[in-house]
Amino acid sequence: MLYSLKDLFAKLGLPNSDKDIEAFIERHRPLPQAEPLANASFWTPEQAAFLREARQPYSDWEEVVDELNCLLRD
Repeated sequence: MLYSLKDLFAKLGLPNSDKDIEAFIERHRPLPQAEPLANASFWTPEQAAFLREARQPYSDWEEVVDELNCLLRD
C-alpha cells in the first residue's frame, strides 16, 4: 500500500490522528451499501471529486480509499 489512512485524511484536509480517524468513521457509519463513497453527504465537492478520481484503477490512492470505504460500511 502506497498510502495510509493518515495520508488519505491529510490529503482530504481532515484531522489525521488515529483518534480523529476513528471518530470520523464512528460519526459517519454505517454508509448505505447502495451509496457510492464519493456521494456521501459529508464530503465537500473537492473531497468527493478526489475520491472519485482515487477509485480509478491504477490510482496510487485506490487501495486506501477502498479501505476507508469498507470501514465506513462495516
